[in-house]
Amino acid sequence: MAQKNPKGGGTPIVGHVDNNDMFLKRALEKILSEKDIKKPQYLQLKRSCEMALASLTKDTQTTNIPSISETYFLPLELACVSNHVRMTDTALDCLQKLLLNGHLIGNIVDPIDSTKLLIDRIVSIICACFHGVQTEEKVELQIIKICLTIMTSQTIEIHQRSVLQIVKTCFNIYLTSRSKINEATAQGCLSQILNGIFSKMEQKMSLVNERKKQEINHISSNVYDQDEIVIKEILDELVEKICYDEATLQQTNSSLTTNEIIEDIQSAQEEIHDGISRNDKDRQSIDEQSSIKTNMSNSLSADELSADNYFKNAYYVFRALCKLSDRDIKDKGNIDPRINLDLKSRLFSLRLIMQILQTSGPVFRTSEDFLQIIKTNLCVSLSRNGVSSIPELFEMALFNFVELLDKFKAHLKIQIEVLFREIFLTILETPTSSFRHKWLVIQTLAKVSADAQIIVDLFINYDCSMRSANIFERLVVVLSRAAQGRQAVELGCNLTEEHNLRMKGLECLVSILKCMVEWSKDLYVNPHLQSNLGPDSKPLNENGYDQDSNRSSSGYVGSGMHRTDSSGSINSSQSSENINDFELVRQRKELFEKGIDLFNQHAKKGLAYLCEKNLLNNEPEEIAQFFHSYQDVLDKTVIGDCLGEEATHHKKIMYAYIDQLDFTDMEFLAALRQFLAGFRLPGEAQKIDRLMEKFAGRFCECNTNLEIFASADAAYVLAYSVIMLTTDLHSVNVKKKMTKEQYIKMNRGINDSRDLPEEFLSKIYDEIKNEEIKLKVTSVKRGTKENIINDKQRELLFNVQMKDVELIARDLMSNAGTISEEFTIAKHLEHVRPMFQKAWSPCLAAFSVNLQDSHHIDLINLCLTGISYAIRIACIFHMELERNAFIQALSRFTFLMTTSQGMEIKAKNVECLKALISIAQTDGNYLGEAWYDILKCISQLELAQLFGINDNKARLSGKNSHHHYDNHSHLPTHNTSTTFSLPFDNLFNTEKSQLNKRLQSMQDQIHITTTQNIVVAVDRIFSGSARLDGDAIVSFVQSLCHVSMDELYSTPPRMFSLLKVIEISYYNMGRIRLQWSRIWEIVGEHFNKAACHPSQDVCFFAVDSLRQLSMKFLEKGEFPNFRFQKEFLKPFEIIMKKNSSIIIRDMVVRCITHFVDAQAKNIRSGWKNIFSVFQMAATDTDVQIVELAFQSCTLIIGVVFDRNFSSILDSFQDAVKCLSEFACNVSFPDTSMEAIRLIRQCAKYVAEKPQIFCEHAGEDLINVPEEDRVWVKGWFPILFELSCIISRCKLDVRTRALTVMFEIMKSYGEAFTHNWWIELFNIVFRIFDNMKLPDTQIEKIEWMTTTCNHALYAIVDVCSQFYDDIPESLVIDLYSQLKWCVNQDNEQLAKSGTNCLENFVIGCGQRFTPDIWQRTCTCILEVFRSTVPEMLLTWRPDAEQSGMGIINETVMLDRTDSSFDYAAVESASSQQHRLARVSSIASVNSNLLDHQEPNLNHRRSSSSLSERTKLNSDFALFQALTVKSLVQIELIQAIDNIIFYPSTSRKEDSQYHSVARALANTTIGQETSDYFSQSDDIYNEHGMYNYMSFDQLILLVDCLIESHMFARAFNSNNEQRNFLWKAGYRGKAKPNLLVQETNSIACAFRILFRLYSDQKHINSNDLLKHRILKLTRDSLEYYLTLQSETHRDAWTNVLILVLTKLLKLNEERFKYYSKGIYLLIGEIVVFDLKSELRYILREFLLRIGRVFDLNSD
Repeated sequence: MAQKNPKGGGTPIVGHVDNNDMFLKRALEKILSEKDIKKPQYLQLKRSCEMALASLTKDTQTTNIPSISETYFLPLELACVSNHVRMTDTALDCLQKLLLNGHLIGNIVDPIDSTKLLIDRIVSIICACFHGVQTEEKVELQIIKICLTIMTSQTIEIHQRSVLQIVKTCFNIYLTSRSKINEATAQGCLSQILNGIFSKMEQKMSLVNERKKQEINHISSNVYDQDEIVIKEILDELVEKICYDEATLQQTNSSLTTNEIIEDIQSAQEEIHDGISRNDKDRQSIDEQSSIKTNMSNSLSADELSADNYFKNAYYVFRALCKLSDRDIKDKGNIDPRINLDLKSRLFSLRLIMQILQTSGPVFRTSEDFLQIIKTNLCVSLSRNGVSSIPELFEMALFNFVELLDKFKAHLKIQIEVLFREIFLTILETPTSSFRHKWLVIQTLAKVSADAQIIVDLFINYDCSMRSANIFERLVVVLSRAAQGRQAVELGCNLTEEHNLRMKGLECLVSILKCMVEWSKDLYVNPHLQSNLGPDSKPLNENGYDQDSNRSSSGYVGSGMHRTDSSGSINSSQSSENINDFELVRQRKELFEKGIDLFNQHAKKGLAYLCEKNLLNNEPEEIAQFFHSYQDVLDKTVIGDCLGEEATHHKKIMYAYIDQLDFTDMEFLAALRQFLAGFRLPGEAQKIDRLMEKFAGRFCECNTNLEIFASADAAYVLAYSVIMLTTDLHSVNVKKKMTKEQYIKMNRGINDSRDLPEEFLSKIYDEIKNEEIKLKVTSVKRGTKENIINDKQRELLFNVQMKDVELIARDLMSNAGTISEEFTIAKHLEHVRPMFQKAWSPCLAAFSVNLQDSHHIDLINLCLTGISYAIRIACIFHMELERNAFIQALSRFTFLMTTSQGMEIKAKNVECLKALISIAQTDGNYLGEAWYDILKCISQLELAQLFGINDNKARLSGKNSHHHYDNHSHLPTHNTSTTFSLPFDNLFNTEKSQLNKRLQSMQDQIHITTTQNIVVAVDRIFSGSARLDGDAIVSFVQSLCHVSMDELYSTPPRMFSLLKVIEISYYNMGRIRLQWSRIWEIVGEHFNKAACHPSQDVCFFAVDSLRQLSMKFLEKGEFPNFRFQKEFLKPFEIIMKKNSSIIIRDMVVRCITHFVDAQAKNIRSGWKNIFSVFQMAATDTDVQIVELAFQSCTLIIGVVFDRNFSSILDSFQDAVKCLSEFACNVSFPDTSMEAIRLIRQCAKYVAEKPQIFCEHAGEDLINVPEEDRVWVKGWFPILFELSCIISRCKLDVRTRALTVMFEIMKSYGEAFTHNWWIELFNIVFRIFDNMKLPDTQIEKIEWMTTTCNHALYAIVDVCSQFYDDIPESLVIDLYSQLKWCVNQDNEQLAKSGTNCLENFVIGCGQRFTPDIWQRTCTCILEVFRSTVPEMLLTWRPDAEQSGMGIINETVMLDRTDSSFDYAAVESASSQQHRLARVSSIASVNSNLLDHQEPNLNHRRSSSSLSERTKLNSDFALFQALTVKSLVQIELIQAIDNIIFYPSTSRKEDSQYHSVARALANTTIGQETSDYFSQSDDIYNEHGMYNYMSFDQLILLVDCLIESHMFARAFNSNNEQRNFLWKAGYRGKAKPNLLVQETNSIACAFRILFRLYSDQKHINSNDLLKHRILKLTRDSLEYYLTLQSETHRDAWTNVLILVLTKLLKLNEERFKYYSKGIYLLIGEIVVFDLKSELRYILREFLLRIGRVFDLNSD
């Protein structure tokens, strides 16, 4: 075992003597055995070896190195520097073994140089053994071994200088070694060394950082010590003095490719923790004081100091490699890395950098020091190597770029943009780059595209950033161009290269789409499993890779780039505001770019647009800053023109632009160059003058201490002269160039009349001559088309273009090194939406072109995979336009939709079909209306399969015979194909040879499409529809129905999709009702259209299929208050309504009948549809349809109602309506009567089960109180439908319906409430509605005479029976209806109206309220006035009629007012006066007509047609007048009967006549008072007199007197009566109104005398007394004027009545009246009177004598 060193901190230095013997003794002996050891130059070596060997032999104890250093170590050191190969090899081998076995560690101070450790001396000695290309191979190998041993040892620590020496030595061995083995070994060794350096740094720093986190007080590390100065020297040596010999140029070492990097050993150390960046002060500052080292050592712990040393090792090594990668290549013509060591050095350093980046840990990736090196060195190096025409360098630059993008993108936002925008995408776009360059770039992009995080990060950090280029959008466009083959065309590639380029471009696009899919996969819901469409098409797993080959669907290894910097998982819950911010920025950027494009075309329009969109303020300072900030995208010529404009605003902009430039401490020419770099000088001298003037002022303002210019004018003149000098020296149009002397002379005296220094002007001349003033190059024109003849020309053009690119990139990189811009790590799913909006169009173009042009199956599969991904993204984010575009493209490439004869279905079209089917299975939830294209293809596929099944010979016959399909009523199985036509016939209507060829090709593909896998996959789409979500199934069904309609209305029709509609209906029947309702809304409508198809076979099939579906659904039953059965059975209703075919209608009725027979117990809401179908069947004329439907209705009413009345309650009114339609079918009278009987039976159900109605709470009864529900759902429908039957049917049917209606009312009316009665009478009064009366006069008369008459009496009966139950408002309505009847020109109806009024008042008057009595009297008054036949007084024949229009109108205006003022009752005298006025008007009018007689001659010459019309008109008028006259008589009698009860007045008249006859037998002086003293006991209590008020009775008296006066006026107008008589009015007899005249006055006298004798009205006696007297005198006076004996005879009863009433008065009253009429009585005596009147008159005179004592004894 090794002993511990007492001075070395306990670390063993040298082992036991035995081990020493094993290493040292053998080595020393071997050195001494060399024959060259005896040479003088090796004398010291020999002596030291002998001394060491002797000492080793003597000493048996362990010895410390310090005491034996000169003895043991010196021989090995001397051997190493001896330049003797074998001795050096032996010494190096011994040292390697000592170091490897831990016998030599070297952690003590070097005995020779106390400022170093021994291990540093050892490293220096070892590295000194390498002498460049002259070094022997074995020595090189030993150096490599010992360097690797030191660097990988766990016990040896070396830092800074020693580490760099080892790295330098191994690097040089790799560059210059003549042995491929040594070269490869050096490469592998260096790789392991670097792994060890950086892994140890990560380990140490992680431990320290973790410890610092746990400490309360953070101890800051100090700056670097003086060692950095030393390290800088060795670093410069490493970089600038790589040793190699020019002789190596003749060596023929084989080249190393980038794929041969040896990586034998990976770091065994695992990353402990994520490191944090060291403090900047820890690693950057330099202090020259040597004491700082001591202070730092005291302030840092041992672990911190060790970690700091390891960090420095890694830092300096990485910086050295970065500088080496950017080293100039001296021999640029030699691009062979085996010969050109500069190139080899660059390549190797880039490889090592790539290795470091690949294995970098968290400390490296987060350290500001390393990031600064990457920004300032590595990125600059990549910008240089990235434009190299040497493929190897270019490839390594790409590799490193990928690593930076993968691991450091968060810190290199600007740098990555520069590399992407200016270099790699430019190379891919430019036509001057070689195929190799494009291929390398596109391969790199393939790796980048495989990482979803990178792709999304690129989009949100660049495309969604105002100051960044649209990297993602440009990337997709470039890849699309490559995938379309445009790059290959520009390069002139061969077919293989073109295919590879297309493939790789497609792989990139597919990878990008796949990244989007993976990024948003949390939003995707797959309702199905992937289907296996065939043995050659395997489904992709969730990651999109082929599980068998472990390759992605894009064709490259699916691992892509290993994720190392993901700061979090994809998050769908990230702040929506953040997402919106990105989207707003992107939209704002689009507007900004549009504004820039406008500016480059027209400055004013562009600035106006930017200001309008609030992207730029119109302030000069803002616009000037805009010009400075966006020089790289703005047209510099336009900027110059804008700055040079003379307008005030443009001048301000120019001033602000120049004022924003800082020329402080700058030379004049440098300032002018900076000024002119940002824009192109305008061509006008005035504009240039303004610009130069402002520049000069600004320059002098920034350099006030500059004494060279006396004023700004001098600077202005000089600036102008510099512009002229530049044009003169560098313009090709100037042949004679200006000399320096001429230029100096030209500028004499410009500095306030003094000269500028000649040296100053000379320097300006020289600089301008050497380098003209140019615009700052900020961009390179891309895609410029050059006429490239060969590859050499292409290379030359590429180099020229890349030189500009390099300048731009290096400049941007240099500026970006000091700028830090935030990089956002994408986390939200919604980022994919705007990405896809940018990418979908280029992707679609690329996929479409390749599907169209290519036949390579791998390329086709790649396109289909990309389309599948694109559809998935569009579906996830509900982007309908994009989704439909891809679906339509895919369906179009199946060629199933085309009808072109030149198109043949190939294997790629079958693959498209498979992809379409697969999409339908996996993305069905999102397809929406795109289902139409998929299902259309499936429909055409079925047609194509049918072609494959049909006999080829039948096809080749060329006949256009169509195959008709025999319809089946049963549903098909999955593989059933049904069609009526073959629309693909046009594909075969060609020449026979073409037909055979196309048929053969098509059948080959049809064989593929008809394989079981595709058939099963298609069927799985339909069977899998049950797993689609609610919205998706609706879209699916809608599209399927659309396709089905296309099939049905093709020529001739097909039914494949219709069968599928039925299938999916079965599959989805288990869905919740809410979803199924939406499905059936579409399916039902489709069945409606299909069942109304012109083809009866299609209709039959549709109806039968609908029947089976309905039966299946009805078996499931329905809960109460659900309405889905109604929706399900709705199609039967619509088919019945729209299809006129008797066969189909009969089938519908039979289907419904079948439902009733089989599923009555399960039917609930479906009853509505059933009754609706039966209702339409009831209107049919076909006997079979009507009878079948009525039989079912009879069954329902008789059986179903009895058993399941509650389930049919919702449809009760539909049932009644259905029966009503049966009753109204005039073709089947027996059915009509039976239907009315069933309605009567329905009323019985309502009466028996009212509680069921009350408890039922349907949707239409929510707001209806329970007590009213039986009315709304039960009674009202029955009574309403009966009224409809009455209104629509013939006499016998409507009479029966009327009878049943009032039977129901009378039987069940006691249960009706007030509101019910109101609604009921609204129904009943519909019978009298003018709008519902028949149109023809004859039918109208019949209607009024029969139905209205019957209904009127029935209404009165009901009102009388239930008067206490009905509201008073109905009495008013009844009166209105009675008035309507009375005013009809129908005698029977008018009489019935008055009779009904009389009967109602007599029957119910005892229960009338005062208000009702008042309204009753008003009604009578209005009827009186409305039925006065006033035309009897005004009518004239022929032309006279028109002349009487004025009188007629005047009279009618007075008498037709239906409103009556109860307080203003017209007295008899006023009435008489008014009637007299009317008569006078009539007479005046008659005179006027006499003067108009000559005008009548013209009218007599009218045609016979007009005469007949006149006769008909007069007849109608006379008939109406007759009816009114009769109504007046009826009304008078009605009043009499109401007040005194019927027949009372007749009895009274009979009694008075008996008294008169009795008086004939008496003698003068005989006592007759007994005859008149008896009271009027004939007035019984049945009359309404006792229930009416005084005013009401007086009102009726006034009506009677008015009627009397009218009749008297007419009877007195003999001339008018003659006119009417001659015109045929009232037949042969002259018309008169005697009955009206006498009856009305008689009734009035009865009422007045009854009131006068009634003690209740004693207070009104004076009024009555005067009224009776006046009326009596008036009557007697009128009687005396009568000329006709007949007329006087008619008044006999009236006079007997009046005189008898007067005789019954007491003495006092009799005396009063006798005085008033005595003289008139005396005049009457002279007439020839009837005996009864004479005896009453004699008694009246005798009574006068007795009263006035005129009798003599």
